[in-house]
Amino acid sequence: MDLIIKYFPELTPNQREQFAAMGPLYEDWNSKINLISRKDMENFYEHHVLHSLAIAKVQPFKSMAEILDVGTGGGFPGIPLAIMFPDAQFHLVDSIGKKIKVVQDVIEKLDLKNCRAEQIRAEQIHGEYDFIVSRAVTTLSEFTGWVRGKISPTQYHKLRNGILYLKGGDLSEELQPFRKKVQTWDISEWFEGEWFETKKVIYLPFK
Repeated sequence: MDLIIKYFPELTPNQREQFAAMGPLYEDWNSKINLISRKDMENFYEHHVLHSLAIAKVQPFKSMAEILDVGTGGGFPGIPLAIMFPDAQFHLVDSIGKKIKVVQDVIEKLDLKNCRAEQIRAEQIHGEYDFIVSRAVTTLSEFTGWVRGKISPTQYHKLRNGILYLKGGDLSEELQPFRKKVQTWDISEWFEGEWFETKKVIYLPFK
């Protein structure tokens, strides 16, 4: 939790309480459902919460922005971002029902009024969003196919509406088809620690 405050000292008391409550909630759920490996659970705030918040460094979401988190798993990056941007609206989706059950419980316990979770495949979603976020659920080429037609044409952020994707490793081959318009940021620019050295935020604007 100290890590979150270190990099985001401007958090309100309510946001600090919500972030602090995440740890015990996920500890409890992880003892029932294997959402996160035990090794990762020891680094929960660094590997999951802070990692998710790298997106906030690239694009702060404005009031009433509509954000879709595809393949949210246990609620990442959607839940940390929903805490960070309480005036934006978040729709977290995953095809696995037991994971969505956990996410729905966490949303309720944290009293996140701006966040909802649904068991559904991305291709089945109807509606448009300002940004679509995700953490390394598949290759970027496949992901763009899942979410095509779901980006709103109405622009009011610094970045054009599009995809904000968290991924690590050597991405040169994967990003080759998008080389003319994709942008990447090294998360190590903002957050210290060996774990972040190969992690990136990938941004792909949609026309």
